[in-house]
Amino acid sequence: MIERIVYNLIQVAVVVGFAPLVEGVTTRLKEILQSKRGPSIFQPYRDIWKLLHKDEIVSEHSSWIFRAAPYVAFAAPVFCALLIPVLTRYPLFFAFMGDMLGVGFVLALGGFFTTLAAVDTANPYGPMGASRTRMVGFLAEPAFIMVFLTISFVAGSTIPYIVQTRWVTPIANFFEPSHILLLIAFLMLILAEDGRIPVDSPSGQFELAMIDRSKSLEYSGRGAALLKWASAMKFFVLLVVFLNVVVTPWGLAQGKDLGEVLLAIPLVLFKMFCFVLALVCIESSLAKLRLFRITEFIGAAFVISVIAVITQLSQI
Repeated sequence: MIERIVYNLIQVAVVVGFAPLVEGVTTRLKEILQSKRGPSIFQPYRDIWKLLHKDEIVSEHSSWIFRAAPYVAFAAPVFCALLIPVLTRYPLFFAFMGDMLGVGFVLALGGFFTTLAAVDTANPYGPMGASRTRMVGFLAEPAFIMVFLTISFVAGSTIPYIVQTRWVTPIANFFEPSHILLLIAFLMLILAEDGRIPVDSPSGQFELAMIDRSKSLEYSGRGAALLKWASAMKFFVLLVVFLNVVVTPWGLAQGKDLGEVLLAIPLVLFKMFCFVLALVCIESSLAKLRLFRITEFIGAAFVISVIAVITQLSQI
């Protein structure tokens, strides 16, 4: 039991420590692909360190929600790291405390608090971005439910450790039409949920066009650092669920030896690098959609997930 608790803590440390690195690599690859020099892959660490050492300015008219939102947003992906297979193929101590739906609910809790905090500031751009974020979330949630419904039909469970064994371990399951459609729908939802092109531009600076980043405009100092760190960890957690659970458990430790668990860290990061490279190519080949076209994009993800469910049901 103590061994599994230690491995859980190592998984949390990996998510907390390497999430900014994945964000930095993503940004650098995008700049290189666009023939730009770009910042260092360690720039997110420098930004977080700089913000942590700056003074935090909080309006006297803001409520406790504004002060608590960065901590809730930071804690949500940390808690999710206890429930998902970050480094091991076998379940750890907290594996059965929640399933994939639970992971989604916990991540949504952080987004809910940051949305309330954006409205709490009374800044005109914060509530605008918050309403747009909720619109995207409202449209994406049915598609997520259909994706998890398809997974539960195949695996007979929504526990991530069980899903990765029954869903993708037989190599023939990977090439089934329902699995391919599910991967496409899940990828589109990751782009929407994390605020990436074509739904949103993470590097955009125009307030009227911002969606996800507008919620943190009023934060400074420690609050801004925690929100930036939380955003990177949320993206890391979504990649872990997509790559380790739905795509392939390759690279995860099968034995209970500490050395094998530590060896899984560079293997999982390499798998993420390959995915990020493909993601950067997708983002660089698309343009940001107009606001009213976002519904069509997420609607397409929902339709694809429904077709995946129908395809899977037809095989039963």
